[in-house]
Amino acid sequence: MKNFPLILLGFLIVLFSACTEDKEKLKEAPTESFRNEVAATEVNVATAERKSFDYLIQAPGKLEAGAEVLAVIEQAGYLLEVNVREGQFVNKGDVIARLDATEPTFRLEKAKIALRNSNAEYESMKMGFNNLFESDNAEQKAVVDEQLRAKSGIFLNEVELKEAQMAFDRSVVKAPISGQVADLKYKAGSLVGSNEVLCQILGTSQFILKVKVLESDISLISLNQKAEVYPISNTQTALEGKVSGINPKVDENGLVQVSITLGANKSLLPGMNARAIIRAPQNNSLVVPKDALVYRSGRAVVFSIENKESKWNYVEVGKDNGEEVEILEGLEENSTVITSNNLQLAHQAPVQIVKE
Repeated sequence: MKNFPLILLGFLIVLFSACTEDKEKLKEAPTESFRNEVAATEVNVATAERKSFDYLIQAPGKLEAGAEVLAVIEQAGYLLEVNVREGQFVNKGDVIARLDATEPTFRLEKAKIALRNSNAEYESMKMGFNNLFESDNAEQKAVVDEQLRAKSGIFLNEVELKEAQMAFDRSVVKAPISGQVADLKYKAGSLVGSNEVLCQILGTSQFILKVKVLESDISLISLNQKAEVYPISNTQTALEGKVSGINPKVDENGLVQVSITLGANKSLLPGMNARAIIRAPQNNSLVVPKDALVYRSGRAVVFSIENKESKWNYVEVGKDNGEEVEILEGLEENSTVITSNNLQLAHQAPVQIVKE
């Protein structure tokens, strides 16, 4: 037992020497040997290309009829007829309603009689100036003729006849434009006041989609620029439109209203929701697939491949069209970039390209 401390001390010395040798061997082992032990990550790749790039400006909005005009009942009275229903198509000038025209008819007849009496009075007064009207004195004849017409009441009665005719015409309500009837407010038998709205006529030979676009994108939009419109009734089929108006004001949210005109389409209705895509071509942009872009700690990263290893590249991102991303800085042209299995990829990790 006296030799036990010596034996324990010797054992510890031997153990320490073995640990020291293992550490030295570990230090001497090349880093490459550890990499070889890690299985290479299989990845898909693409090339960072400099090319024309379609930036997509997307915005939702509501469809409006190309023309929306109110059909107004211009005078008070009873509606004898309402000849339309909501959704019915009418042509410009079609009679869509009639008022009781008894009173306007009487006024019109009285005005016609008054004018006939004035004309008779004028002819009677004119007979007293036969010599003048048979002469060649055109100037004097014109002066006397005007005086006789005024004195006989022709001028006044002609105006009153026009007024009576207008009142009679207002007893009939006609379609102001061709289109579909909407928001019909009255039925036959209704007592209405003057200037009441009977209905709205929607001119659907064209539609207008009004959308709001970021002020930063408005410089990329111009009149007659083509646009794709996807109505909510059919989100798979694009309708062709073109930019027909740009509001020259920016609202409080930093948005600008853009109007897009479309042709007639039976599947479209005023008030329908739709989404517009306006393509703004960008020339000579360095572009990578969107799948190549990942974010680490809030920063954009694209992994490229060098010597069968991943390379971490911090990049500055430009415009995005949903499929491709514009790279402004941080990546070289013609770089081979990784587009799959890159979410958890590390810098200088071994990778293997999957051949499609």
